[in-house]
Amino acid sequence: MPLNDREKSQLREALQEAVVKCSERCLYQSSKWAAELLNAIPEPEVDDSDLTEFPDSYLSSVLTANADPDEAALEARELSKYMLAKSLFDCREFDRCAAVFLPESTLTGIIAPKETGPTPKSKGKGKASTAPTRLSSGRNIPKISQRSLFLALYAKYLSGEKRKDEDAEMVMGPQDLGTCRNKQLITVSRVLEAWFESRKSEDGEITDGQGWLEYLYGMVLAREKNEELALYWLVRSVHLFPMNWGCWLEMGSLISRVEDLNRVMVRLPQNIVSYIFHIHTSLELYQHDANLANSLDQLLNIFPNSAFLLTCNGMLAYHAKDLVAAEQHFSHLLSLHPHRLDSLDHYSNVLYVMNARPKLAFLAHLCSNVDKFRPESCVVIGNYYSLLSLHEKAVQYFRRALTLDRACLSAWTLMGHEYVELKNTHAAIESYRRAVDANRRDYRAWYGLGQTYEVLEMHAYALWYYKKAAGLRPWDGKMWMAVGSCLQRMGRNRDGIKALKRALLADNFYEAGSRSFENGDNMRGDPEILLQIAGMYDSLGEVEDAKAYMEMCVAQEGGVTGESQSDNIAIHQDSPGRSSEDGGGGEVGGGREVGADGTGVTAATSKARMWLARYAMRTEDYGTASRLANELCQDGVEVEEAKALIREVRSRMESAAGEGNARGLR
Repeated sequence: MPLNDREKSQLREALQEAVVKCSERCLYQSSKWAAELLNAIPEPEVDDSDLTEFPDSYLSSVLTANADPDEAALEARELSKYMLAKSLFDCREFDRCAAVFLPESTLTGIIAPKETGPTPKSKGKGKASTAPTRLSSGRNIPKISQRSLFLALYAKYLSGEKRKDEDAEMVMGPQDLGTCRNKQLITVSRVLEAWFESRKSEDGEITDGQGWLEYLYGMVLAREKNEELALYWLVRSVHLFPMNWGCWLEMGSLISRVEDLNRVMVRLPQNIVSYIFHIHTSLELYQHDANLANSLDQLLNIFPNSAFLLTCNGMLAYHAKDLVAAEQHFSHLLSLHPHRLDSLDHYSNVLYVMNARPKLAFLAHLCSNVDKFRPESCVVIGNYYSLLSLHEKAVQYFRRALTLDRACLSAWTLMGHEYVELKNTHAAIESYRRAVDANRRDYRAWYGLGQTYEVLEMHAYALWYYKKAAGLRPWDGKMWMAVGSCLQRMGRNRDGIKALKRALLADNFYEAGSRSFENGDNMRGDPEILLQIAGMYDSLGEVEDAKAYMEMCVAQEGGVTGESQSDNIAIHQDSPGRSSEDGGGGEVGGGREVGADGTGVTAATSKARMWLARYAMRTEDYGTASRLANELCQDGVEVEEAKALIREVRSRMESAAGEGNARGLR
């Protein structure tokens, strides 16, 4: 999507306006995001002699003018009060800030009619019964600008968040039940309801909105778990003011599936911010297809050095399991912005998986020097100690991250991993539960819950959590392998086979929503999974299928042959009908060299070779049994059993030869 000079100028002006307007309303994270994006747009080359001819859009402004004359008049009249309120907000005196425009007596006058209405037990949920009181309470709202009303109510909301954190016990302490709530949500919600009611026209439409109060109302509704209504107000907000990135993030937190994202996208305004939102939310849903990469490249052409988009690039490679590329992207980002701590916890996860201890040590040292009391810094340091197997110290830093910010999503999950390593299953389960409460899309937390319950031998619970993880990452074979193994332990071998076949094919190529897997000709299989499938077929008495998968397991030593294996790995009732004429057969043992994609000799392939040798003995195919046993001796795995098998083969062959000679003499 190349932009011409006029479009770039318009985009630059919109981002400049967003920076100022978000700052006016103390939405500093949204302001920072817009400012970073603004500075990522390449500046036009201008001579020093032309500096006096810059357009007005390049001139800085403290406050933006309001296009609505009534709102502009109100803002001008209350400028002194607004400056006082903003100063108090910046000093984190939230209650004083709110009291500048909405003192307690005024708030009581707004919400009192609702409390004395005919249905006092509804607590704001029954909207039909409270409609008459909202009409009367609308008259009690003071005549102030929307900017001042937003600042006052946002301060009230943050006051409740601050008190909630103060009331909460020590993280994972004996009294930390995760039940503390923001007690100001009801107050903020009722004031906003009354304000919107007062702005309704005769046909029921709300007029004169600017997008900010709609955003705050959507955020409050989301905290109250009224997600559908929250989504409605957030969508309305981005239509009125699309440059508020905080609103887009709030909307993204309500989307848990790709189908939900596609449904929401048709309701959104079509602009560059919605384009960025689609990419960001797709990455939050662990998507990593070619279309997403192409869209990200187009945005990077417009914002070449955007830290946000470069982070998205790294996350795209991470989700695609291309750890080397992900590390390169994050390293490049760190070289451009060495003091930026945002998303460095993801970089530390990449380095942890790569076992890159020196780089992780450098990153931990860097974060500690920049700001050791940022949650991201604590997570990075915790990952470093975890890599050193100092799990208790890692837990200490993850708890510190959560003390600083209980909404630090990755810290809950990583702390659960550490508790698993410490064999503290109760604390691990609680950590994982808090992680999924904070972020339902975190497949690692669902998978961790499954692992922990499996350790406790509660397989029904483990299966449910594993299925949740597999639903979030259907192309990840590890998730389906966990499902299949759990089903096997529950004695559901038939269902376990289906899940393990998904695991085989998911790691090769899987399109979400498709009912078939492709590229079967180039498919490789994990020998462990193939051996497990064969074992389940054997326990079901389906020996021919077991033999076919054992042969496929052995074949992985030398890489994939030119023949397709997809006929044998067709998922029951999940793939289009395919012929099974090949039967998965094929001679085992031909070409013992390890190919480019071969695994070489492993414990799984040796077990499969031993099973095939014993099967050959049962079917009196002594030549094949002898060859396979000799191969086992060469592999150096299960040598004693292989030698015993060779002796038994020779004995039977000699016995069979003796009987043949005796029959010949007769």
